Amino acid sequence: MGLKGIIDVGTNSIKFFLGDLAPDGTIVTVLEDVDIARLGEGLRETGMIGPEVMQRNSDAIARFADTAREKGADEIVCVGTMALRNAKNTADFVKLVKKNSKIDLQVISGEEEARLSYLAVLSGLGLQEGKLAIFDTGGGSTEFIFGKGSNIDKRFSVDMGALRITEKHFQADPVSKIDVITAVAEVDSIFGEHGVSGRFSQLVGMGGTVTTMGAVKHKMTTYDPDVIQGSVLTLVDVEAQIADYSSKTIEERRTIPGLQPKRADVILAGACILKVIMTRLNVKQLTISDRGLRHGLAFDMFAKK
Repeated sequence: MGLKGIIDVGTNSIKFFLGDLAPDGTIVTVLEDVDIARLGEGLRETGMIGPEVMQRNSDAIARFADTAREKGADEIVCVGTMALRNAKNTADFVKLVKKNSKIDLQVISGEEEARLSYLAVLSGLGLQEGKLAIFDTGGGSTEFIFGKGSNIDKRFSVDMGALRITEKHFQADPVSKIDVITAVAEVDSIFGEHGVSGRFSQLVGMGGTVTTMGAVKHKMTTYDPDVIQGSVLTLVDVEAQIADYSSKTIEERRTIPGLQPKRADVILAGACILKVIMTRLNVKQLTISDRGLRHGLAFDMFAKK
């Protein structure tokens, strides 16, 4: 069938996946990579992607596209999410990507992003019986999917992510206790307005914040997706990490085992988002999915062949 390359352009990071289909029908990961290129940098204030930010992200996409071609991919799909749904000059960025990479960048809806995330979880985790809640939190938005088994009951996207909270509330270094309290209150208010509530048998978390917090819990000096996939973060773990990040400067956070240095400034905001989600959904722990939107898209691509 041939290799498939997928480039997921998020608000905080660009994720690359190269996969193949095994004889038994499972998707085999050939290569995965990530570039924390910060497409959403300054977007909240200006509504625009800045020239330097645009070039930096376009270059990262071009590198991943070149890698996919060098490895023999017969199809490359590039998708954009919240930052590109919101930016006023998205069309200019799409043109730049086309010029530099010779690929078409597709901006997908929040609902489609949620559907693909649900597919990724179903294809990668053994799920419990009962009501399932899945969230995928990124730099600019958080997607929620509520369902049971293979059936999705409700899915929606909220314009709330780690980069937004960091830029608005966490400019002090280190942050103050009142900064954290205010940030958590805003996240709670916005999630409440969007109907994030209820009781569920299982909560699954996806995205760089969740996997990074898992790596920090396991004190990983080298990230191991096999350890992270299916592992657990408790509410106690989350609150302990919030306290740890809050007590440190960004530079001090960079030395924490398991924490990618480029995530040191946004990880506290991401942890606050996790705390609110777990509290609102009445759960004491969540299961981590190392798979994300790109894996759901791969599942879709191979299923259509």
